[in-house]
Amino acid sequence: MKILGIETSCDETSAAVVADGVSVLSNVIASQVEIHARFGGVVPEVASRRHVELIMPTIQEALDKAGCALHDIDCIGVINRPGLIGALIVGVAAAKTIAYAAKIPLVAVHHIEAHIYANWLTAADIQFPLICLVVSGGHSDLIYMSDHGKYEILARTRDDAAGECFDKCARAIGLGYPGGPEIDRLAKEGNSHSVKFPRAKVGDTLDFSFSGLKTAVIRYIEGFAERPPLPDLAASFQAAIVDVLVDHTFKAAQERGVKLVMMAGGVAANSSLQAAMKARGKELGIVVNAPPPVLCTDNAAMTAAAAYFAQERGLYAGLDLDSFASQPIGERAEAM
Repeated sequence: MKILGIETSCDETSAAVVADGVSVLSNVIASQVEIHARFGGVVPEVASRRHVELIMPTIQEALDKAGCALHDIDCIGVINRPGLIGALIVGVAAAKTIAYAAKIPLVAVHHIEAHIYANWLTAADIQFPLICLVVSGGHSDLIYMSDHGKYEILARTRDDAAGECFDKCARAIGLGYPGGPEIDRLAKEGNSHSVKFPRAKVGDTLDFSFSGLKTAVIRYIEGFAERPPLPDLAASFQAAIVDVLVDHTFKAAQERGVKLVMMAGGVAANSSLQAAMKARGKELGIVVNAPPPVLCTDNAAMTAAAAYFAQERGLYAGLDLDSFASQPIGERAEAM
């Protein structure tokens, strides 16, 4: 079965064709990073207008690269929640138009669910139950999965998400946008023990909190007349995030007795986080799976993968499908 995936939840216009939920035939990503970098972050209205320009050419390129025409597509999967509402509307409108014109079934996909299913594109045998650490610009969640489509949120951020903290601190340091990859690069040259940044705890929960770390970094920078040593700062800051993410994830894994931990979201591409997660997993006898960077950041292949497993459960959407800026994972698209 060939699924056409469409992703426009933020500033990436992406379309992909995936076979049987696991084989990527094409994955086209039209990035807007250069446009938004001058503003230090994504400008929603600018992103929406650019999606309008790029959506149909991107879909056509994905079909061409997969060697497909619309009559070869069995289903369309589209991200309709959560995200920037104007951006989401563009992708959903395109998906509904194509579904109507070509008489192709339509599936609505939750953005976080799509990130989770990027793992199915890289791992041959995923067994339930499992725990997935979802870390991105807007989310820091620990999710327990007992089966396809069955999610229990074990922990989430109380304030800033990990990716948001990366971007805000990178901007404070003067690294520009997006800051995460640059911090990752600089950290390789620095000493992660040079600055003692806080590792926040939220009571007896596994929830995350990174706003205090962000404040600590800003206060540290203010203590220098000029720029502080950036590699040491980057390494110490990054370690403060990685330590908390790893500790909480494996506490949850041990509490639930799972033997597989997955990673998802843009921050999952961070090399230090991946290395630390795999090292801890090896110590505890827990398998860790992480997609390659291109499948960690927003892309449509993950959308198509999630759509495949959703349509297997009969979760089709109608042409009245709407878009939502926010909605918890696990709720049906029609619930709001």
